[in-house]
Amino acid sequence: MIEREQLEMDVVFVGAGPANLAAALHLKNLIKEHDELIERGRRAGKPLGNLEIGIIEKGANIGAHILSGAVVDPIALRELMPDFLEQGCPVDSTVESDTFWYLTENRAFASPITPPPLKNHGKYIISLSKMCEWLGEKCEEAGINIFPEFPGAEIIYDENDRVLGVRTGDKGIDKEGKPKENFELGVDLLAKITVLGEGSRGSLAKQLMQRLNLNDGVEAQVFSLGVKELWEVPAGNFEEGKVVHTLGFPSDTQTYGGGWIYGMKNNIVSIGYVTGLDYKDPLIDPHAEFQKFKTHPKIAEILAGGKMLKYGAKTINAGGWHTMPKLYADGVLIIGDSASFLNGQRIKGIHTAMKSGMIAAETIVSAFDHDDFTSKTLRHFKEKIDGSWIYDELYAVRNFHASFQSGRWSALINGGLQFLSGGYAWGFMPIEHHVAGHERMEMLKDYDYQGDALAQRYPDLKFDNKLAFDKVTDVYYGAVSHNEDQPSHLHILDTEICATRCAEEYGNPCQRFCPAAVYEMEENAKTGRREIKVNFSNCVHCKTCDIADPYQIINWVTPEGGGGPNYKGM
Repeated sequence: MIEREQLEMDVVFVGAGPANLAAALHLKNLIKEHDELIERGRRAGKPLGNLEIGIIEKGANIGAHILSGAVVDPIALRELMPDFLEQGCPVDSTVESDTFWYLTENRAFASPITPPPLKNHGKYIISLSKMCEWLGEKCEEAGINIFPEFPGAEIIYDENDRVLGVRTGDKGIDKEGKPKENFELGVDLLAKITVLGEGSRGSLAKQLMQRLNLNDGVEAQVFSLGVKELWEVPAGNFEEGKVVHTLGFPSDTQTYGGGWIYGMKNNIVSIGYVTGLDYKDPLIDPHAEFQKFKTHPKIAEILAGGKMLKYGAKTINAGGWHTMPKLYADGVLIIGDSASFLNGQRIKGIHTAMKSGMIAAETIVSAFDHDDFTSKTLRHFKEKIDGSWIYDELYAVRNFHASFQSGRWSALINGGLQFLSGGYAWGFMPIEHHVAGHERMEMLKDYDYQGDALAQRYPDLKFDNKLAFDKVTDVYYGAVSHNEDQPSHLHILDTEICATRCAEEYGNPCQRFCPAAVYEMEENAKTGRREIKVNFSNCVHCKTCDIADPYQIINWVTPEGGGGPNYKGM
């Protein structure tokens, strides 16, 4: 039996995103406050002292795998750190104007009134990568241990399924699965409480939900894919502090989709497009949807004369309140995007993720105060969520994304009714609310599919490397890097399905829904049939394949630490 090094801590946070960084920092502050009150005789209980708190992160550095639009609502940030601006939070620009455009193929209709959920005046345009890097520095200053390049590979349980901590991934294994000269075993990080804040479709959160049935009694989580580029444009093309959201072109009326353009300092523009991964047409390609979006005359005018600087793609857990799993079990809490804390109507989740982390920190202090790390104490996390502004915000929009599963027009009616009624009224809701995206994809027999799928769905889209870019080029701008001499972290559980059923029934949609050209079908010279090839070194860690595959036979696991995209500053 292999003997692994064990490192005992009090609390381990998996993932250095906004939820966990806010949680760890708030926890440190609460412990100090708790002990000071006890020392002054103003609170009963025992001092907690210097609890060992650790954060593990699979990226090469804090922020490397963090991607968002992003306009941040500072409500949680102000609660965490009232003087966040004075302390140097890297805010890029303050939102000065909001606009909402409905796009047809050639025209843009500006709404005379910006929908209230999309009003952002006075909020902040940021690089979430930079903000997390800054929060990481604040955590380290507070004495919190942060371990980059340490992916959480598996959860450690006892015989009663209580979570005891996490095991980090082994390093130095070649593509055949054999140890190399630099082989290094992963470490068992043991903790009284483990907090999973891995972002959308967290790999450990997925394992935990399946093992402990944490999704029982709730609706299926649903996801969207956001594809983003950072551009430098000529002065005057787009104002700093201007925020535009769009609906319509190029999405069809049965597909959830919309774009954004944010004006940043120094003539930098954040531009992207979100496509719901509950689309029906198997020929849809979210990356191509974004590239086509940029060809719209109104969008192309903004980008004219500019140059693309960076690229990234990330999934969004869009279902909200009805899709939230059980948030706790013995020894573990789930927070942030892993647990569906995003507000789909506002297209915002940073503030709710941070607040969920801060409430987790309050729960953790109570658990240590009572020396009880079981569900008996950790269940108070959900109670605290229900008593917070998170509930007020997310419950009111609990039916928003589900309404899009019956089409755009009924969704707009539903959205208006839900906004006016606080979520209680709707007109054209589907019979079922949130249906898992992979279950909604239709087969090729329902479409007139002939020849090249990309050319059929997007006949006028040309990758000119000036306005529109193919996936391989974009991956280069994502600064993606993996050591290719390691086992693939994209496990296809039955490749025979890829070559037969999936090819016939869906035309191998992994080639299209992946925004990084990871999957391709190529002919095997020996067998004469097309077989799946996995270019795992292209992977941008968006988790789309794990989510959208109609057979659910792709399992995304963590690669060797430090690999993946580098979204630093994006």
